This record gives sequence, C-alpha cells and structure tokens, in this order.
Amino acid sequence: MKKKTGLPDEFEPIDWEEHERIAQKALKERPSLSLRARLIIGFLLFFVFIAVMIITTIVILNKLDNKTQFLVIADRYTNEIQQARRFEKNYFLYGTNLEAVLEHAIIAQELMKASESELKSVLGEHNLSILTQHLEDYLALLRQLEELDRNRDPGVLPQQPTIEKNLREHGSLMVSFALELSEQERQSVRSMFTWAKRWPLVFLVVLLALAIWESNFLARQMIGRLTRLMNFTKRIAEGDFSPIMPARKYRDEFSNVNMALNSMMHELNRRQELMIESHKLRAIGTLTAGVAHELNNPINNITLTAAALEEDYADLNDDERIDMIKDLVSQAERSGKIVKNLLDFARESEIKTEQLNLGQLLQETLKLAQNEIKLRKVHVDFDFDDNLPSIHGDRQQLSQVFLNLILNSLDAMKDKKGRLEISIARADTPGFLVTEVKDNGSGIPSHILHRIFEPFFTTKSTGKGTGLGLSVSLGIIQRHGGDIRVESAPGLGSVFQVLLPITEVPAAIKND
Repeated sequence: MKKKTGLPDEFEPIDWEEHERIAQKALKERPSLSLRARLIIGFLLFFVFIAVMIITTIVILNKLDNKTQFLVIADRYTNEIQQARRFEKNYFLYGTNLEAVLEHAIIAQELMKASESELKSVLGEHNLSILTQHLEDYLALLRQLEELDRNRDPGVLPQQPTIEKNLREHGSLMVSFALELSEQERQSVRSMFTWAKRWPLVFLVVLLALAIWESNFLARQMIGRLTRLMNFTKRIAEGDFSPIMPARKYRDEFSNVNMALNSMMHELNRRQELMIESHKLRAIGTLTAGVAHELNNPINNITLTAAALEEDYADLNDDERIDMIKDLVSQAERSGKIVKNLLDFARESEIKTEQLNLGQLLQETLKLAQNEIKLRKVHVDFDFDDNLPSIHGDRQQLSQVFLNLILNSLDAMKDKKGRLEISIARADTPGFLVTEVKDNGSGIPSHILHRIFEPFFTTKSTGKGTGLGLSVSLGIIQRHGGDIRVESAPGLGSVFQVLLPITEVPAAIKND
C-alpha cells in the first residue's frame, strides 16, 4: 500500500506494510525495562537515600552518646585523682591521710576497669594503656609508701624524696593526660553537635535535589511519553499513518501502546485504501453516467440532423444544407470537447515546471478573459505585491485553472452588476501563497457546496457546462502540492482560494 503524502516520488515510502513490519520489529527487539521497574528503582533509590540519612544520624547520635559517657567517666576519674593528689600533699606536709590517697586511687582504678570498653572506644587502646600504666605506677608507689609508713616513728614526718618525686610526677601526668583527653573529646563533641545542627539542613537540600530529580524522572518517563502519544494521535487525525519508530533504548508499557497504534494505523491505512478503491469504482459509475448523458444530446442531434439532411436533401436549398452541415459540425465539436475534458480529468499529464511569478501569470490570464469581462461589464480589482516570492509550476495548466475560476465567476454574475476581486498574498499556512478569486454573484447553496468538485456535477443549464472544470482544476493544483478552498453563500457571492507552495531558490540559481 502506498500513501499519498504530497512528497516527490523519491521521498515516498515504497512499501507501507514493510515499513510497518520494520517499525514493529524495532519496537519489540529492544531490551525490556518496564516503566513499573523504573519507578520501583527510582523509589528504591529514594528510600535508600533516606535510610542512609537516618543511619548516619543514628551513628552520629551513638557517637555523641559514647563521648558524653566518656566525659562523665573522665570527670569522675579526674576528680578522684585530684582528690588523691590533695591528700598526697597533706601526707607529705603533715604525715596523715595516706589511707585516703590509696582509697581515691583505688576508686579511680576500679572506675577505669568498669568502663574499660567505653574508654577504649573513645581513647583507643594505646591512650588507655598509657593512662592505666600511670595509675598502676602511682598505686605501686603508694603501696611502697604505705609499707615504709608502717615502720616510721610516730611524730616523725615522712622523708622519702625519691618516692615523693615519682608520685608527684605520675600524679601530674595522670591529671594532665586525663584533662588533655577530656578537652579533646569536649572539642570533638562540640564539633559533632555543630555538624548535627547543620545535618538536617544538608539533609533537606539533598532531599529537595532528589525530589526534583524524581519529579523530572516521572515527567520524562510519563508526561513526556504521553505528550508524544498525543502528538501521534494528532498526526493520525491529520491522515498521516506512518508507523511509530522507537525513540528510546528500552521497551516498556508505552512500547506496547506504540505497537498497538502501529497496528491500528496499518488497519486504518488498509481500510482507507479499500475506501479509495470503492470511491474509484463509484467514480467510474458516475463518469460513465455523465459521459452517457453528456454525449447523448449531441449524438442525438447529429443523428436527427443527418437523417433530416438525408431525407430532405433534394428539397433543401444550398443555404439550408449549409446550416444543417454547420449544426453537424457544431454538435461534433461539442462531443469532442466533452471527450477532451474527460481525458483531462482522467489523465495526469506531465507537469512541465518552471519558475513563475504568480502576479504576472494572473495578469496574462486576465488578458485571455478580457473580451468576456467587457461583454459582461464586470469591474475587476487586481491586487498583489511585486515582492512576493516565486512559485514553480506548469504555466499552461495553472493558467487553465485560474481562467476556469474567472469564467465561473463571470457566469455567476451575469444577471447583476458584477465586481471581481483578485488578490495574491502570503497564506496563513507557512510556505504558501494564496490567490483569492472573489465575486458578488449568485453564490452557491450550502447543501451543494461540498459537491462542486465532483466530476460531472454542475449547476449550469444543459449544454452550458460539463461539470469537469473544477474537478480538473483541483487535480492540477493538488499535483502542484496545493489546494483549492471555497466559501460561498446564496446572494453573497463566492470566494475561491488557491494555495500554491512557495519555492525558495538561492539567489545564485535565480540569476542563472
């Protein structure tokens, strides 16, 4: 099946069934990735992002909790060591409270053992071992001092400069090391709290970006595809049944819709071809009836005149014989004209295209009808712009079309003071020129307006027209890639619009 698109033959699809088969195959053979799967993947990504955000928040809060517990333990540990240091000073000054020093040091050791896992998770094993070693050395020195204190004479102040020095050294290191670690963790907690305050804003910004991406994804996957389908349906409504070709790498539910549309367009195209064939058969019947009707009258006249001439030849004078012979010639010419119009209608003669100035072509055509215009006393207004672009077409055939329209308008204005307005301008349809032939004649009733381009349909009296003029004219214009439109009302006249495509020719070619 071949669909007329108004394109040159080299651009016409050769086999529409093959074209439709290729389109269906291309749609089917793509990898399948359904729209449902893509939507699920999109929402899964959305879910994964939110889950990552929540898990990250939980991890941050857990770290903050660990660091807060560490600071509590560190404060208690530091407090016990500082208490031990105070009683240590009292012991070396006054010889008392050594038991209190040991008590606070032991409490600090038990606190470290009870919180070993929490301290290790924050300090790390190396720092914890250093802190533990200082405390153990400190306790060992205290026990040595306790053993020496038992053998000391009452009232004599303790004099152990080496032990005292080592105690002060380890105690100072323990306190400074604990305070340093506590301060580091406090700074870390402050940083984490600052980040925790900013984290919701970062989360919202990223969430907004992800929501925009998701919306754009949905728009591209659904709204864009629906818009494409809507454009296809408009194209189908305009009579373009060319198959839909794949535009994406993957096949989804919309691909199934496209394949269904291709099948529908194939069937519509097939049925349209069947209707065209049916209309052709009906047109053949109409043509046969029209030819029989139109040729019957002149043939009857020829038969009757020839019979009368044969029967009365001896009784007729020369003038009467000549009149009857002229009548035979006239009826024969009328029959020949009917056959010629029929052949013009049925045959698509070759178009000899050339670059034409439509204004000049209309002026030449008006000169051909000048005598008829003067006889009918019709006033003609011809308006066109000298700077209008050229067209390409067959000069003789286009002149025939415009002459036919002008003569039809003159016939419609025979009983009134006529006014014929002809204008050429750019059409509302881009790339076309429109020629208007407007008269103030009798007009065409609405119930027959749609039939005026049918072959052998005419409103003229018998013998005045064959009903092929507008049919032939429409065929010529359509072969030039244009169209003829008409608006008319009884008593208000008619307006015929002839649309012809503009041919944009480069200046270098025009000059040649």
